[in-house]
Amino acid sequence: MNNIASIIDLAVLNGCEVKRNESLKKLTTFKTGGIANVVITPKTVYALSEILMMCRKSNVKFFLLGNGSNTLASDDGFDGVIIRTVGGLCEMYLTDDHTIYTEAGVTLSKLSFFAYDNALTGAEFLYGIPGSVGGAAFMNAGAYGGEMKDVVEYCTHLNSDFQVGQLSSRQLEYGYRKSVYMKNGFIITGVLMKLKKGDKHEIRSKMDDLMEKRRDKQPLEYPSAGSIFKRPENNFAGALIEKCGLKGFHIGGACVSEKHAGFIINTGNATTFDILALVNHIQKTVFEKTNVKLETEIKVLG
Repeated sequence: MNNIASIIDLAVLNGCEVKRNESLKKLTTFKTGGIANVVITPKTVYALSEILMMCRKSNVKFFLLGNGSNTLASDDGFDGVIIRTVGGLCEMYLTDDHTIYTEAGVTLSKLSFFAYDNALTGAEFLYGIPGSVGGAAFMNAGAYGGEMKDVVEYCTHLNSDFQVGQLSSRQLEYGYRKSVYMKNGFIITGVLMKLKKGDKHEIRSKMDDLMEKRRDKQPLEYPSAGSIFKRPENNFAGALIEKCGLKGFHIGGACVSEKHAGFIINTGNATTFDILALVNHIQKTVFEKTNVKLETEIKVLG
């Protein structure tokens, strides 16, 4: 506890926001999870680096969290330090007339609107994805024919010694829902995105069209983590789950969406235990009936 107190003191000294005993339901889009001992939101990369070094030196567990859109938080909470980028690392600016630098904590919808405001096209596919830039770059997020690999010029990061570094697009080893950062353990702090000049009316029209498609096909009215499973080769997770008759199947408050079988939704009182039990049931059923192994996209916190 004294170690965590020292980390809190350092965070306050560096101008970070600090919250004690914070519910993880507030910090994840699934709206489940227990209590986090401490949540720290650094405002600068320097502060982030200092806190990470102190956590390591003090042997205190930490977890990096963006917008919580691809994360399942344990019902038991987290006995350590949650370091949150959203609300902290949120600087974003043009580096020239078609390039945007954005820190990791900027939400994807804010990035999309910033690109639109500056008549830049190429980021429309990110509109409506409930994640942050850092998380999207980490997993090569994509939708409706677009992926991060199409627009990222380079990523800035803190390496394993929490020193500042950078990797170019050629070094990112982007593939379907993967990047080199999944192997090297570095922490993404920002992304340079190269877009193209476009017509603002056409950009907004495309954004609105994609949002309409999301509303029509996805259960946005319920807490979820988006598509819970990766797309199997030459197939679609939602189609396989529906084929197995699992639409509407539920365990506790966790339910396979009737609208899109690739989504697990929190109908109001789900626990993380319910969600993980449902994930396991889906994987087991789909494998037994189709011989396809479904892989999840989500990370578990705690």
